[in-house]
Amino acid sequence: MSIAAEMSQLAGRAKTASRKLATLRSGTKNAALLAMAEGIEKAKAHLQSENQKDVAAAEQKGLASAMVDRLRLTDKVIAQMAQGLREVAALPDPVGSVSGMWVRPNGLKVGKMRIPLGVVCIVYESRPNVTVDAAGLCLKAGNSVILRGGSEAIYSNLALAEILQKALSVSQIPSDAIQVVQTTDRQAVLELLKLEQYVDLAIPRGGEGLIRFVAENSRVPVIKHYKGVCHTYVDKDADLEMGVKLAVNGKAQRPGVCNATETLLIHKDVSKDFVPKVGKALREAGVELRVCPVTAKLLGEIPHKAATEDDYYAEFLDLILAVRTVDSFDDAVAHIQKYGSDHTETIVTQNYSTAQRFLETVTSSCVFVNASTRFSDGFELGLGAEIGISTSKIHAYGPMGLEGLTTEKFIVYGDGQARG
Repeated sequence: MSIAAEMSQLAGRAKTASRKLATLRSGTKNAALLAMAEGIEKAKAHLQSENQKDVAAAEQKGLASAMVDRLRLTDKVIAQMAQGLREVAALPDPVGSVSGMWVRPNGLKVGKMRIPLGVVCIVYESRPNVTVDAAGLCLKAGNSVILRGGSEAIYSNLALAEILQKALSVSQIPSDAIQVVQTTDRQAVLELLKLEQYVDLAIPRGGEGLIRFVAENSRVPVIKHYKGVCHTYVDKDADLEMGVKLAVNGKAQRPGVCNATETLLIHKDVSKDFVPKVGKALREAGVELRVCPVTAKLLGEIPHKAATEDDYYAEFLDLILAVRTVDSFDDAVAHIQKYGSDHTETIVTQNYSTAQRFLETVTSSCVFVNASTRFSDGFELGLGAEIGISTSKIHAYGPMGLEGLTTEKFIVYGDGQARG
């Protein structure tokens, strides 16, 4: 069978399963999620045995140590996957909720009801835990899911899929509701992205190259963010100690993620006092500074490099930070608008009016006041878990939880009304 035919059949089965999923009671879905969690814990030895095949192959290929580490299904990672499923089971079910009802002059009662999207295709790299996280979230939201992980995690993903599908069967839910693509051929992704008659949404998770590949080749709507060029702006009315803390946390707490601060903007009125303090703290945290000429003078002997235009566009994903002194609030916003990626921005200020102006003016998917950019995360924002982060304004914007995996339909109650 050709890859095209294989993917069409797989997606068709997912579509059929999605129709049953859409009508499942919360208790049935929750029972399946809890069975998945138990199954993962019981199969720990088998999972780690299969995972070791992926790890050994990755090491033999010479993959970066960071990628190999992300592949490993340690005891801790397995426990976290199981706990994550239990947490999703405990979340409120968005399916079937009605957001308001209003009455028209002709007596029609109109409202909107939340429903599943249908079939979600997730294309991702490296981390086998995404297989479990995505499957759990999609199931709770009433969606079938097609999972296409990277070739480097194929044994781990197939072993996890077997456990998840077994839990579905025990709960009398079609096993086709969760499917892992078994071929590592990239053509499979291209074929899935053509199947708009079956697949309702594609979500790529990984590097910018993968996300652009999916977006450029898909006939299916795509939820995406290409990169996270996140900014921390220290205003003229900032608490400078807070500014230092948030700049260091935003950059150094975990530099290789999309919500890490990549550029620090500093108002000129506080730069003389603030730049030496934050420069010293960032250097002690191991951060390389790439700075504008004004900032360079204020750093003095603190090691730094001159920033280039490309540095302001860069998602470093490393202990590297672009730093720029700006003349005004408007200059800071203009910088964000020019160089940002609509991901996350924060302002450090004690001025309420300035803070409100920042919230109103900056249109990124997450805008914070006096908080680290690292809080741009579904769990941290109270969503319970996230399927990904979107910087596309249509359908979902920002971290996507269960509600982001649903949509709304109109519901109307009548009493025999006919349109004249």
